[in-house]
Amino acid sequence: MILSMLRELIKCSQFVIENTFYPVPEYPIVVGSTFQGWGPPEEEPIFRLLVPFRAPRGHIFRLDLGTTQELPVKNSCIHVEWECTCGREQEMGMLCFLHTSEDELRNQSPSLLDTLCTGPYLDVRKTACWFKALCITSWKYLTESSVCSLNVMLLLKRSCRLRLTDAFKRTFLIEIMFGVQQDNTDIFLSSQETEAAYTPSTTWPQTCAVAEAKFFKHISARAEEDNFYLGYMQVCAYILVGYNFSPYELKTVLMHLLTATPIESWSRRYFVQRMDDIFRYLRCSLEEKRLDHFLIGNEAVPAEIILPQEFRVSRPPNLFQHLAQDPDKHEQALYELEMLEDR
Repeated sequence: MILSMLRELIKCSQFVIENTFYPVPEYPIVVGSTFQGWGPPEEEPIFRLLVPFRAPRGHIFRLDLGTTQELPVKNSCIHVEWECTCGREQEMGMLCFLHTSEDELRNQSPSLLDTLCTGPYLDVRKTACWFKALCITSWKYLTESSVCSLNVMLLLKRSCRLRLTDAFKRTFLIEIMFGVQQDNTDIFLSSQETEAAYTPSTTWPQTCAVAEAKFFKHISARAEEDNFYLGYMQVCAYILVGYNFSPYELKTVLMHLLTATPIESWSRRYFVQRMDDIFRYLRCSLEEKRLDHFLIGNEAVPAEIILPQEFRVSRPPNLFQHLAQDPDKHEQALYELEMLEDR
C-alpha cells in the first residue's frame, strides 16, 4: 500500500512540474530494511526509499566524482549544464537557454541553475526544501488525501521524512533520499548524510543502497524459499541491540557468505549452521581487524549488479578500519562478540 501510494504521489508530482525546469522525480526504489521485513527494532518502523532524479529538459547532469581515490566517493557533486535545444524548441515546448537572449527568456520559467543550484552545482538543501513543497502540493491531487493525512518534514535538511496516517489511524514513517544515477549502473549520487562533521550542501556522496537491494533480490530469486535470508537478518538485527556492531556490518558479513555458500544450504533446516557461519566470519574479521566492503573489489558480486569499472578493480575499503586504528575499540568489539556468542 505504501509503495503504491508513493508511486502515485511521484506520478502527480511529475504532472505538477511538467512545465517547469525542476528535476524530474522518478518512481521510488526500495532501499530500507523495513520494506524487506527486517531491520533494527524501533518504536516506529521506518520505510526508506530513494527517489531518482532526471535532469529537466534543456539541462544535463554531469557527475563530478572529485579527485579522491576512496570508494564510495564522499565528496562528489552534480554539475548542472544547459543543453542546446535549437531546432527542437517547438517539440520540447521551450526556448534554448544557451542561444536565446535574456529578454526572450524572461517569458520562460527559470532554469534549474537559477532555482536549486549553488553556482553550477545542484544544492541538496535547496532540493530537499523544494521536494517537500512538491510533495505537499502533489498530495492534494491524490484520492487518498480525502481519507489519509500526510505530514512532510525535512530531515537534516538533506532528505524528507513523510508521516502517513491512513483511514484506520495507523501511522507510517517514510524516509526519502534523492539520487542521480551514475551512468547506467546501480550506483547513485545521493542526498544521504556523510560521517563528516559538516557536509557541504553541494555534496552528493555515492550510495550503494540500490545495488545492495538489487543483490538481495537476485539472491532471493534463485532460492527455493522466497526471502529466506530475512530470518537471518531479523535475528542479527535483534541480537545487535545494545551492542556497538552496526546492522550494516552484519549485513556485509551476510552478503559475503551468501556468495560463498550454496543457496540451497540457506534453507530453514540449516538455520543454526548458517548462524554459526555468520558469527565465525565476524570473529575472523574482528581478529584480522578487516571487513571488506562487499561491492568494491569483489569478484564474487553477481554480474547482474551493474557497477562502475572502478568498483570492480579497486581495493575494497575496510569497514573495520576504525578498530585497526584504536586498540581499545578493538578489544571492546572482541568482548562484545564473546557476549553475543554466549546468548
